[in-house]
Amino acid sequence: MSVLVLGGTRFVGRHVVEALVAAGHAVTVLNRGRTPDDLPAAVERLRGDRNGGAAGLGALEGRTWDACVDVNGYMPAQVRPAVEALHGRVGRYVFVSTVSVYGDLDDGPVLETYPRMAPAPDHETEITGETYGPLKVACEDLIEARFGRQSALLRPQIVAGPHDPTGRYPYWVQRARQGGDMLAPGDGSDHLQVVDARDVARFVVSVVERDLDGAYNLAGPRLTWAAFLALLAPAHMVWVPAEMLWAGA
Repeated sequence: MSVLVLGGTRFVGRHVVEALVAAGHAVTVLNRGRTPDDLPAAVERLRGDRNGGAAGLGALEGRTWDACVDVNGYMPAQVRPAVEALHGRVGRYVFVSTVSVYGDLDDGPVLETYPRMAPAPDHETEITGETYGPLKVACEDLIEARFGRQSALLRPQIVAGPHDPTGRYPYWVQRARQGGDMLAPGDGSDHLQVVDARDVARFVVSVVERDLDGAYNLAGPRLTWAAFLALLAPAHMVWVPAEMLWAGA
């Protein structure tokens, strides 16, 4: 199959490209070319800037693919031009979204039918902890409105793995190695879920190959913070109210 990846050189996108190539698919990536990459030589590289609207996506003109995987669409102003440019020219539009579309979650299981947050307005262009989820909701709405059953929305939990630029997961490993008193959020009973970027990539391949539609939550096992940090064997845990710890981060 022929697959276009929007992005594809950093973290999740990089794993998606590598997984698609390993599965035998013909992969094209479109990005600004600013991030050096060591993607397989078989990958076709197109240059474009989705921040430039339709004019930034000229490299897509006249091309068709079996599927598109959008890994770096964060706001409507980025997604709308891509959706318009690719409508009728890709068989399926796979969008990597986030569980943050659900906002505050209850303790029970969150299914894909769980109510989402209200979408961000079109004029919102700043990505913050408060706007990230609503912006992704707005992006999902654009994609579903244009592609309908030809779309697939993937909503991963915290993503970790090789090439992670955020340092969210590696921080805990590195801190545990340092020894001494280690601050941790809450009292250890709160839950977290982490999903490996390589598992996300494998699921993307499955969605493309099986031509799946709809929304999918992606997450690893549900752990308490106490169980998670115990795996790292820190010398001594000091539990601190989460709001206090994150405020000082």
